[in-house]
Amino acid sequence: MTNRNKHDLFEIAGHTVAPGKIGDIAIPISDLSAGMQANMEVRVFHGKRTGPTIFISAAIHGDEIIGTEIIRRVMKKLKQTRMSGTVIFVPVVNMFGFITHSRYLPDRRDLNRSFPGTEKGSLASQLANIFSTEIIDHCSLGIDIHSAAQHRYNLPQIRIASGNPELKELALEFGPPVVIEAELRPGSLRALAREAGVDMLLMEAGEALRFDEFSVLTGVNGILRVLKKLEMIETKRLGKRGAPPAQATRTVWLRSSRGGICRLISPSGTKVHKGDTVACISDIFGDGEDAIVSPIDGIVIGHSNLPVVNQGDALLHIAEVRVFDTVGDRLGKIEDAITSNQLLDEDEVI
Repeated sequence: MTNRNKHDLFEIAGHTVAPGKIGDIAIPISDLSAGMQANMEVRVFHGKRTGPTIFISAAIHGDEIIGTEIIRRVMKKLKQTRMSGTVIFVPVVNMFGFITHSRYLPDRRDLNRSFPGTEKGSLASQLANIFSTEIIDHCSLGIDIHSAAQHRYNLPQIRIASGNPELKELALEFGPPVVIEAELRPGSLRALAREAGVDMLLMEAGEALRFDEFSVLTGVNGILRVLKKLEMIETKRLGKRGAPPAQATRTVWLRSSRGGICRLISPSGTKVHKGDTVACISDIFGDGEDAIVSPIDGIVIGHSNLPVVNQGDALLHIAEVRVFDTVGDRLGKIEDAITSNQLLDEDEVI
């Protein structure tokens, strides 16, 4: 990866951060309707030694707060005087949606479909433009953290663009249950980053407006592994991964065949064979049960938490994995390694 940090004062949004220091910077976004200033709050860890510059961001969708907690915990683990390179932390990109518990901005636009944005466009377009110029343009790598929507859950996973061996190596080092090579969506942060020559790891984990400890630990552990892989931190406390992540290039959504009550049989993290019944739907009396079956061999990487469904509702998301026979054992070892890692339960800084 390109090393864009010259090991001197780090400049961002008209502010400077000295080597071995932390800088808290409020980047102006817009005026609120009541007249107060709305900012994007950024914390910069500028290491004493030269190294890469990366960003770690969360809550591009304002209700996807799991990444905010992951970033809070990662920052508590780092000591800038021991670091090489620079990390730009953005715990909340979409402060408007974060405050109102909403996925979207006040203009009802999806920020993750608004990149690269413009200076004079909609609020979403302006925020996207500021993030592009003030954050992305400084970096060679970004880690962006998302969750499922409300009333859905995503198994922790890393998504990357295909055809990038170096990025894939980082994704595997992150150590999630699943690594998925997925197409980039127009207007997304990942699509813009690739055009700018910035590699991106996208983490999906958990549920909107909720914290779950497994997702948080996966994120914290994974980010520290990536920082170590990039030689930005030095530590022997991380240990080894439990097993290699499952790898996938294809995923399928299963939808409700009718309205009624859904009984979920295979939640996220379950290994399923082609033809397995993964959910059943019946009417409110329990009659006329329909079976929903998996069309592929794979892992359930997402599911709906709502038992009451309408016809066509998305119920489960399944990833078709490359090495299927051992995937169940590997998922168990990964979960055990993540939840038993003592580094994450201590106050030790790196």
